[in-house]
Amino acid sequence: MYSPYDFNQNIAHRAEYAEERLKEGMPVVALSYDQGVLLFAVRRSQRKIFEIYDQLMYAALGNHSDVEAVRLAAIDFAHQEGFARSPDDVSIQRLVGFAVSPPLKRSFGDPMSTPYVLRALFAEVGRTPDADAFFVLNYDGEFAEYSRCAAIAGSIPAEDAMVAKLREDDSVPDLAGALKRAAEAWKSAFNPPEEEESTQEDDDPLKEALKDSQLEAAVLERDTPRESKFRLLREDELKDVMAELE
Repeated sequence: MYSPYDFNQNIAHRAEYAEERLKEGMPVVALSYDQGVLLFAVRRSQRKIFEIYDQLMYAALGNHSDVEAVRLAAIDFAHQEGFARSPDDVSIQRLVGFAVSPPLKRSFGDPMSTPYVLRALFAEVGRTPDADAFFVLNYDGEFAEYSRCAAIAGSIPAEDAMVAKLREDDSVPDLAGALKRAAEAWKSAFNPPEEEESTQEDDDPLKEALKDSQLEAAVLERDTPRESKFRLLREDELKDVMAELE
């Protein structure tokens, strides 16, 4: 007989399994800037940042198959919503709350299925920085909404450190400033506050990561005349960040 104790133990084991698999995941930083929304990441091989719809984008860490499954589900829902209603009705709240979160919750609570190994970040550009929206979605289907900035990483303390770093400055930067701020926040995931004093100055986690990985960043542009607001940043736009690492 499957008792409540068995259920709770199963949930605990599934969460432990997912958290252990996520530990090695590379962080992703999101923040608003004056002309849009920026996602900043480091990827080892496959692309990490994707357009979902005209004003929505997505990045995640975890099992590649789970990351891709959630991406495709989000795209399908967004396009169906846009066709049945209108593009303006495709919102990040409905996408995460109605399309993506429930299947993850069902899978996580089903002892006969393998839980998703995923932590995802969805971003939506608004008419102003204060109207930008960020949602962080966990493997168990739980999600949280953020404004102006958000982050995902292999552990909750790392995420908290990144968000705290981003919130040190309340000003709205331009794109160059947002890239620099994102890079500093990304590094903070590897330097918890209690360890900062003992960290060597030449220990740059971003520089170390880029020895066998690649910097990737994308934006949703607020005032572009293009139908799609999504754009991957070019190498020349990332040069200032790269130059500081040399």
